Amino acid sequence: MLIVKKFGGSSVADKEKIFNVAKRCIEDYQKGNDIVIVLSAMGKTTDHLLEQARDINPKASKREVDMLLTTGEQISVALMAMAINALGVPAVSLNAFQVAMHTTSAYGNARLKRIDTDRIKNELENKRIVIVTGFQGINKYDDYTTLGRGGSDTTAVALAAALHADKCEIYTDVDGVYTADPRIVKNAKKLNEITYGEMLELASLGAGVLHNRSVEMAKKYGVQLVVRSSLNNSEGTVVKEEINMEKMLVSGVASDKNTARIAVIGLEDQPGVAFKLFNHLARHNVNVDIILQSVGRDGTKDISFTVKEDDLDEAVAILERHRATSLKCQKIDVERDVAKVSIVGAGMMTNAGVAAKMFEALYDVGVNIKMISTSEIRVTVLIDEVHVEKAMNAVHDKFLLS
Repeated sequence: MLIVKKFGGSSVADKEKIFNVAKRCIEDYQKGNDIVIVLSAMGKTTDHLLEQARDINPKASKREVDMLLTTGEQISVALMAMAINALGVPAVSLNAFQVAMHTTSAYGNARLKRIDTDRIKNELENKRIVIVTGFQGINKYDDYTTLGRGGSDTTAVALAAALHADKCEIYTDVDGVYTADPRIVKNAKKLNEITYGEMLELASLGAGVLHNRSVEMAKKYGVQLVVRSSLNNSEGTVVKEEINMEKMLVSGVASDKNTARIAVIGLEDQPGVAFKLFNHLARHNVNVDIILQSVGRDGTKDISFTVKEDDLDEAVAILERHRATSLKCQKIDVERDVAKVSIVGAGMMTNAGVAAKMFEALYDVGVNIKMISTSEIRVTVLIDEVHVEKAMNAVHDKFLLS
């Protein structure tokens, strides 16, 4: 059996934890399995590297930032190989160049295009445990790229797909996927299984357990994911196409504080204006989420939308450049202290009144809703960031404890 195992930064934060992971992987190796390990940078290494970059040059190019950040994973995989070797088992560490993992050229948020698997297969045939850097790849210019925060999950799933692995295990500091973040919602429950679709929505909406692109890729290539704890041997949560348990109305509640709202005021109320607005952002890879357009008045209209707070400054700069020319708007307003709270569940498709029940829960605790977005299996609201904790608890208890 070929198993791909991914461990996050908290799981390899120090010597003791590195050896803990090494021993767990050796247990499966000694059962006759082929093992590929994908690692994130140790502990808070990536955050510390970003702090150093900002200290040296707050406007450093994304290419140089990627060059810096990829050193974090190279440290963790090399140390892991040393630990496994010290325990008497052959192992080899490989970075994105050595694999090689080919990506697009979008520094800071690249997407995987293909993986050359020959080197990994050769190492496995020689009975070595293979440890691969997560989060990174190389582009057509032979530059390092990174896949965005949480991208090591996507590296693991991509390797599992390319190698036709039997299983892809994602290890975290929690026991699996919960109905909400247990650090925020004390009544959160662990799920034994969840569908790709539900997990994708939760991951996209702020649930930090899995990188959303990893779930998207797992669904596309039929990779069975298991989310497990690196601290114990519990079974975890299986993410797959269909689940056997009776569908719950709502499977989970998620929040995302990495959110900001932009309001473009006084746009001309004419065809094509929305296209111009969002095309300017799309050309610079700025993703937009919730969109609200006002009813036209006096020949003008307003469009509000959310972006990741990380992209806010770039988005506003882009819009300001075009404000007086193609957009011809009166002004651009920004609101930073906002957050998204979402409910997700496949059971919503066949049940009316789900949104109303969520709004009632928020009303009961005095939380005002700024914007709303829905899909077949999701309802998302934008609220003031200060109310996130009580909003999540109220909504979670309304659906999952009643």
